[in-house]
Amino acid sequence: MFVKGIFLPILPSYFFSMNRLMQIKLNFSMRWMIVLAWLISQQVSNLALAGPAPSTNPLQVSFNQPINFKVVTAAHIKEATDQAIVNTKTALEAIYAIKKGKHTFQNTLLAYDNLSDQLGSVAMGINILANASSDSAVRNQALRSLEVLDKYDNQLSLDEKLYLAVKDFSTSKKGKKLQGAHRLYLKDLIENYERDGFALTPEKRQELQKINDKISELSLTFSKNIAAYQDYLWLPEAELKGLPEDFVKSLKKEKDLYRIGLDGPSYTTFMKYAISEPVRKQLYMKYNNRAADKNVAVLQQLLVERQKKAHLLGFPTYAAYQTASRMAKNPAAVWELETNLAGKVKQKTQSDLNELLAVKQAYLKESAPATVNIWDASFYSNQLMVQKYQLDQEKLKEYFSLDNVLSGLFQTTEHLFGVKYEEVKDASVWHPDVRLFEVKQDGATIGRFYLDLFPRDNKYTHAACFPIRKGKKYAAGYRLPTAALICNFNAPTADKPALLTHRQVETFFHEFGHVLHNMLTTAELAGQSGTSVKRDFVEAPSQIFENWVWDYNALKLFAKHYKTGKVLPPALHQKMVDSRNVGSGLAASAQIFYGTLDMTLHDKFNPEGTQSTTDALKEVQNKTMPYPYLEGTHMQAAFGHLTGYGAGYYGYMWSKVFAEDMFSVFAKNGVMDQKTGLRYRNIILANGSSRDEYELVKEFLGREPNQEAFLKSLGL
Repeated sequence: MFVKGIFLPILPSYFFSMNRLMQIKLNFSMRWMIVLAWLISQQVSNLALAGPAPSTNPLQVSFNQPINFKVVTAAHIKEATDQAIVNTKTALEAIYAIKKGKHTFQNTLLAYDNLSDQLGSVAMGINILANASSDSAVRNQALRSLEVLDKYDNQLSLDEKLYLAVKDFSTSKKGKKLQGAHRLYLKDLIENYERDGFALTPEKRQELQKINDKISELSLTFSKNIAAYQDYLWLPEAELKGLPEDFVKSLKKEKDLYRIGLDGPSYTTFMKYAISEPVRKQLYMKYNNRAADKNVAVLQQLLVERQKKAHLLGFPTYAAYQTASRMAKNPAAVWELETNLAGKVKQKTQSDLNELLAVKQAYLKESAPATVNIWDASFYSNQLMVQKYQLDQEKLKEYFSLDNVLSGLFQTTEHLFGVKYEEVKDASVWHPDVRLFEVKQDGATIGRFYLDLFPRDNKYTHAACFPIRKGKKYAAGYRLPTAALICNFNAPTADKPALLTHRQVETFFHEFGHVLHNMLTTAELAGQSGTSVKRDFVEAPSQIFENWVWDYNALKLFAKHYKTGKVLPPALHQKMVDSRNVGSGLAASAQIFYGTLDMTLHDKFNPEGTQSTTDALKEVQNKTMPYPYLEGTHMQAAFGHLTGYGAGYYGYMWSKVFAEDMFSVFAKNGVMDQKTGLRYRNIILANGSSRDEYELVKEFLGREPNQEAFLKSLGL
């Protein structure tokens, strides 16, 4: 995602058994995840390229060489950006020069995929630095360059000469005879062009480009404001009661006050363990007002521009525009999903809430409280786990040291997919914490991925897979797919290794599913490789991997006590399994809330009317959540999915149906069954979007997909 992206604000961790933060997650136009990638420093002819030419700029490397991230400067970023645009224009001229009737797949579509891929390589390399560099000059220039590149992408999407070249080939005898992946690539390309404005007059296309540029500016500003926002809760030691000792030790301190940050690990840990309800409420208020000082206004204007775009293109809403090219096809299908699911989880949600209320009443041992507040949920969920299921999450963490989890993740996926991972020593990376690995098969390198796992200032604050290079066939060979996994797991302390909660282990496996989708692609074209699939399917190959962290056959490979090395006891594992669906109704309600809010803002909200986005938030939350809206909060201001995933958040639930259905095959054959793993690799991961996603799932299942496994996963 992928990035992407793009991230949602975290409510108490209680809600997130189904949400692994997402994803793929690039802070620019989603078209780039489908057909457009980008160009490095070479002339693109009308034939297949051998690969990028060497350059002194570390962002412009020789074919299949890694980027020298350590030496990248702001000047390098600007130079690479400018050169990429110049070279793209030169490459396009070669396509323009082809006479009508002479266009072929090689000199037009393949040439287009080549130049798009090379341009995207620059953009994606820059995107990593915008999200993870510790150098403020590098970060700021990366953000400026992404805005420039996004605006240039808007120009390409409305390039009439390029469209006419593709259209000319599509109507030719050779174009009509295309089969398989090539035919699908051409079909998607034409459809994207035409839904992006080529039914408009030239004057209207110019208007559309201005709107697209404004959307790009506002989207980047929205994401930048979230990343740049700084606020803390300063507390005396007395207010830290209940918090784990190692967490307290990790806090920064000034005089007698401890600083609680608004990053994901700090927020979720505090909400889960802090005894003081008033202080939990304070932190909840702060967390759900991140970037509100700027982003409430930015979001309102972004919605105005998106509505203008949809209307100009002949769609009634932005949601109708977005879903037209996805598996859902239209907003009605999304509303049906959300409405039906809300009905199915209603009883389980109320049961979950009643269970928490009983725990709260027993805990307080005073006049019975009438409600469980939203800032109570995580705390009393943890109390429930300890009291009813005897599952102490802090004790459970002792079996999940990061090194062991990483080893188990590697062992599991190496076995299932027939690959090996080797760390690259002394790799050139953007921060000393970052590690680089190569994916090997039969001794040959087939991909690379970076791991950047610990929090730091000015770093992307959640968990996501960021593509850096897309897999693609060139004359010189197959271009190695490359990706980065950026997470924010608890860092080691002086006396303890990095210990993960089970939920963080689940997140790790989820995001590595995105990495594998990128690494194991064999698609010929960059526009169809890896995670370049429909946005409402892209989470399925990551969601499926959450299941491995619940199966004992997989867990026993890595769930070992960090002191004794003893494997997680079967009795403790059974407690985990027994508690798996605790709160599943509340978790599903949270997902329905996010998806409904997103669709409401893009399908049933007039951004130029009298209602504000906060009014819409209040209405949706009170309708879909068991916890009422808290006055004075503006969670929409940091709901990062509203940029990259606008009118697309429903995709998490949509893809979850396919993920659980596909996992049912592993559940039947054994989660460590290599034969099933290789079938999954060859059918789902390798193809990307070179075949229809629904047909791929159907082939892997050997039947039509259904919701049975999905509903079972919710405990319904």
